[in-house]
Amino acid sequence: MFSMKFEGGDDLEKALMDLPHTTAKASARRMLKKGGQIIAEAGAANAPEREGDLKASYVVGTRLTKSQRRATRGAAKDDVQVFVGPGPRGYEAGEQTEFGNQHQAAEPHLRPAFNSKAQDVLNLIAQEWWADIAKAVARRARKLAKGR
Repeated sequence: MFSMKFEGGDDLEKALMDLPHTTAKASARRMLKKGGQIIAEAGAANAPEREGDLKASYVVGTRLTKSQRRATRGAAKDDVQVFVGPGPRGYEAGEQTEFGNQHQAAEPHLRPAFNSKAQDVLNLIAQEWWADIAKAVARRARKLAKGR
């Protein structure tokens, strides 16, 4: 197990609620992608060399393959989700390597990356999200000033 500490979440939520819904979701998506990139880089660095394209296949994105979507059903419409892991090219190899199978022992690489970098992600979000919200507010103010 591991523990993380994130302070100021209530203030961030209030600031996001003052923005239009789509702007708030876009801001959240930007921050989650930045944080996800940290974990993706660590996961790719931990991935075993012998697995072909596994290291190169790590991606951060908002879309999943059809089989991945089936496994993650149930998210609310307003949820912002960003996924980190091997993309379609390395998904099978990544899953087999991470969890193992009858022919291969498990060699976890993504979970240890998440465990070691989760606090770094939260620190990044805490430091940079306020700046992102301030930019969004300034853009909105400029639009309103122009009468849009």
